[in-house]
Amino acid sequence: MPVNSTSATETRQAGNKIVVAGIAAIVLILLIAAIVLFANLPDANAFNARVEQLFVENTDLTTQAEIKLLEILAQSGTAFSETLDSYRFVIFVLLVFATAMLIAAVAFLVMLIAMNRRMGHIERKGIEVNSLLISRDQNTVYLNNFEFKLTAAAIETLSVLAEARMDDEVLSGAEIEAVISGRNAADCDEAAGATRIKRLRDMLGNQIVSELLVKNIARRGYMLAVDKDIIQMV
Repeated sequence: MPVNSTSATETRQAGNKIVVAGIAAIVLILLIAAIVLFANLPDANAFNARVEQLFVENTDLTTQAEIKLLEILAQSGTAFSETLDSYRFVIFVLLVFATAMLIAAVAFLVMLIAMNRRMGHIERKGIEVNSLLISRDQNTVYLNNFEFKLTAAAIETLSVLAEARMDDEVLSGAEIEAVISGRNAADCDEAAGATRIKRLRDMLGNQIVSELLVKNIARRGYMLAVDKDIIQMV
């Protein structure tokens, strides 16, 4: 039966296309709004043109007062033109600002959605362990560069699990106790090893480590749930 599946790459590419399409739609809508707005604004020179027409059509206006009135009208037309130009510039700046704000809002929305998906993925899959460095001399373990101070007994337990993981082995509680105590596994109690595992988990943080680091395999034993290539012991 064929199984329908969508890869993470295809999903990301589809998401990127949606984001680009959304931003392009925002810019297009604002561009159309700007064109319509500027097209319906009155002509800045309309007033000046009308005053000029008055000069041409009324050549008989020769008195000083009439000429002064026409000059005032001309100056008013110039002031109106300059004011309308400033309004156009303000409108243009506001449209650019609105475009930037809308694009930023879309970008932040996409980032928030991506972050929520990433957090959901982390909650489902757990935190990926990229490095595990065990320092026996300092009784310290570095998990993804996070430092944890452990007791000598806990370091020994973790070291035994790390060595077994590098050999692709699963150790039972009795075998863990036998390696640490130096006795035969047949002479060791399974509960003793289980107690060591519990103490190790408690020191590292039981809720996290029980899921990420120390894995319990039913009827077989314990192992580190990490890639053996990332384990280092000093």
